[in-house]
Amino acid sequence: QVQLLESGGGLVQTGGSLTLSCLVSGGTFSTYTMGWFRQAPGKEREFVARISRIGVIIYANSVKGRFTISRDNAKKTMYLRMNSLKSEDTAVYYCAADSSVLVPTAASQYNYWGHGTQVTVSS
Repeated sequence: QVQLLESGGGLVQTGGSLTLSCLVSGGTFSTYTMGWFRQAPGKEREFVARISRIGVIIYANSVKGRFTISRDNAKKTMYLRMNSLKSEDTAVYYCAADSSVLVPTAASQYNYWGHGTQVTVSS
């Protein structure tokens, strides 16, 4: 059984930084496309970033240049370094995984999800 566990969320001031982690247990981490999504209150879940099993990365335009996604296959962990945080980054952040993802920005493409970690950016 594949399980994803996010950590690292919290309260930070505008302009601050946070690093989220996603630990994967079960399955074969190195074969998964990994993604970060977020959901703000009253809004749809939206794509943030993705890193493929071979390290190809894409970002949502809203976070490009501020967020950095990475993975450590030995530790079975994915990261999201978030810099220059803005109030509009406030959301629950979810990590997702799947071994076959054709449209990496679509949440429906991922079968495995974590429970989420709250990120709150205060002004």
